[in-house]
Amino acid sequence: MALLLERAYNPDVLSCLANLSNDEVFTPPEVANQMLDLLPPEIWKDRNIKILDPACKTGVFLREAAKRFIDAQIPNYQEIARGVNEKIRKGEELSEADKYFLHDLEAVTEHVYKNQLFGIAITEMTSLLSRRGVYCSKYPNSKYSVVEFDNPEGNIRFRDIKHTWGSNKKCIYCGAPKDLFDRDSSLESHAYELIHLNNPEEIFDMKFDVIVGNPPYQLNDGGNGASASPIYHKFIEQAIKLNPRYLTMIVPSRYLAGGKGLDAFRQRMLSDHHLIKMVDFINAKDCFPQNSVGGGVNYFLWSRDEERPCEFTTVANGRRDTMVRYLDEFSSFVRRNQAVSIIKKILDKTTNSFSERLSSRNPFGLPTSTRGLDENKVGYLKMLSSKGFSYIELDKVASGEQYIDEFKILISRITYEHAGEPDKDGKLRVLSRVKILNPGTVCTDSYLIATGFTDANQVENCANYLSSKFVRFLIAQTLTSINLSKDKFVFVPDQDFGSGSFDDESLYKKYGLDVEEIEFIEANIHEMSYEAEDD
Repeated sequence: MALLLERAYNPDVLSCLANLSNDEVFTPPEVANQMLDLLPPEIWKDRNIKILDPACKTGVFLREAAKRFIDAQIPNYQEIARGVNEKIRKGEELSEADKYFLHDLEAVTEHVYKNQLFGIAITEMTSLLSRRGVYCSKYPNSKYSVVEFDNPEGNIRFRDIKHTWGSNKKCIYCGAPKDLFDRDSSLESHAYELIHLNNPEEIFDMKFDVIVGNPPYQLNDGGNGASASPIYHKFIEQAIKLNPRYLTMIVPSRYLAGGKGLDAFRQRMLSDHHLIKMVDFINAKDCFPQNSVGGGVNYFLWSRDEERPCEFTTVANGRRDTMVRYLDEFSSFVRRNQAVSIIKKILDKTTNSFSERLSSRNPFGLPTSTRGLDENKVGYLKMLSSKGFSYIELDKVASGEQYIDEFKILISRITYEHAGEPDKDGKLRVLSRVKILNPGTVCTDSYLIATGFTDANQVENCANYLSSKFVRFLIAQTLTSINLSKDKFVFVPDQDFGSGSFDDESLYKKYGLDVEEIEFIEANIHEMSYEAEDD
């Protein structure tokens, strides 16, 4: 027993496994333990606590929980086990204390593994991997298992669930398209058990005190390119349905400020005061070194029996900053704690938001793929696409006619940092491009129009403003994906652009920012200049 337990808990094994994909990410043991640290320490002494991981991949959460349960009942058991193992290796006779320890360890381990730890694997492969990680054997009814069960899956189950197709040819539970996931039985269906049941409590037919895990993040939805729809929120919603005392999961942070089909989920989570702790990694590589997860990741603690402001920790550039606050304080969620005081000062002096000026997506109704002629013709307009300038007929412009005869400011629809990762100095550029377009020039869907003017001086003043660190810092506070839109400018105050030019120094002074706040902006945002049309 002691020898098996020692082999079971080698943390390096699960630290070096390659991930399944960016959507199904293995959790490093150190991250799993940070999440388990969120739970009240007294639960590990309670022999009646039941823990469920509904998205098992390696079994790391259950493995680390087992160690905590056992250590709470037999303090320092791993160190004692090493001494006993050494005696066994040398063939030395065990003392009565050693024998009592082994008997006690076996009884505690038997109880913990059979009565307190449960998992639902996401695939058949991860069921075997999880059992190997938790039980030291992919078949826990074998003699090599830490605890010998009377069945080949132990408490880590996998069922080959099928999607249930609706009239729209999509799964009624997860939205998977039938033409992609109505597969041969030899292929994975990705119909995850927890989120494909109306009554998930029937899976193990028991109540769980703690639910913990790292669910799959998204599912290919059959859209253009590598289009995918999020599904991690469905795991959270189903877990809350099970009404555990505590829920902790690690998921992408994109939902905090936006995300495909996540409006209702975001509103619920940010206004749920049972969400009492959250640790948010601005750069996902600070948590998952081998993966780029656009918008970062976060793990949280939801407590059924507590309601209070959230203890929110931001992790960025090697620094952890914690603040107790309500997550729904602003109209758009603010991820950086250090930005809260800055935004409050700005909103106190703001009447109108610059977001009201921005165009909607595809301002002229010209798809990204639109290409024009190399030479101009009478009645044609100049057009900017991702391939540069060309010329198109006026009647191809389907919208945005009000901008055609104005000077206008163009910004790229995609942020500069596609995965939200700062450069080696920890700084962001945020906007890929700020460019002035002359009257008679339009653009494709690769860009947004920030605003338009009939006066050349005003458009230059506005372009300077949008290029400032001040503005780009405020935009950055709303970003959790690579896409820019009107709502990402909600904290940017509108200005009278006929009153003069704007630079960071004058903006810091206007809004009363102190030295620490200014230094924070300067430390996080790169210098940037706007372009004229001929640049």
